[in-house]
Amino acid sequence: MALSKNRLRKYREKAKMTQEALAEKARVTRQTIISIEGGKYVPSLELALRFSSIFRCKVEDLFAI
Repeated sequence: MALSKNRLRKYREKAKMTQEALAEKARVTRQTIISIEGGKYVPSLELALRFSSIFRCKVEDLFAI
């Protein structure tokens, strides 16, 4: 089962954060952020938890099945 929706871009833009800044905070490449936001890559649980920590929200707020 794949993740069909992600709100990463919405949360990143709301935080006025660039893809580069988010990538640095999450310890991934900018290309990873681009791929996740474009729905081409599903993040690992560890990375999803990092995003939820950065944005102070639940993983379910960022990603949905």
